[in-house]
Amino acid sequence: MTTAASSTTSLFSVCVYCGSRAGGAPNYEAAATAFGRALADEGWRLVYGAGDVGLMGAVARAAQSAGALTFGVIPTHLLPKEVGKRDLTTFVITENMHERKKVMFMNSDAIVVLPGGAGSLDEFFEVLTWKQIGLHDKPIFLLSTDGYWKPLEGLIEHIISEGFAPMSTSSYFETVETVEELVAALRAVRG
Repeated sequence: MTTAASSTTSLFSVCVYCGSRAGGAPNYEAAATAFGRALADEGWRLVYGAGDVGLMGAVARAAQSAGALTFGVIPTHLLPKEVGKRDLTTFVITENMHERKKVMFMNSDAIVVLPGGAGSLDEFFEVLTWKQIGLHDKPIFLLSTDGYWKPLEGLIEHIISEGFAPMSTSSYFETVETVEELVAALRAVRG
């Protein structure tokens, strides 16, 4: 595990966690597509779960078609279910989910969480916990399209208010509402 982002290199890599489903609102997929294009426009590399379905597929196809480098990581057992996108710049197959998450994390400078389900929550809480205990200092952003992550923010505030996490926990991530805000925030940490 690394303790700092590798932004000393010229390539800035953004790890995107998001749903393997499109979700119930068209704005989720529209935001994923817009963010994929934005990654290419900024010259940043997409690091993600290598699927070609749901929001994962939308962000990857948009990034790829706009010219971004793409780095996908998928465990063997999800190749058929998530339709492993083998035409990426880099396509990595891992033995399990733990290895997938580690490879994605190690190859990124910042983490972005788009709308998603249990898997996205698992990924978010893992990097949040790692940050809380000092294992890394990479920025973490929630893209709360149409307020999607408001219940999660409420849960985290509840955890803090009930004494199960320090007040600082809510400072370990930043929530943004639009792709434009997200790009601006990433530019700020990129420097």
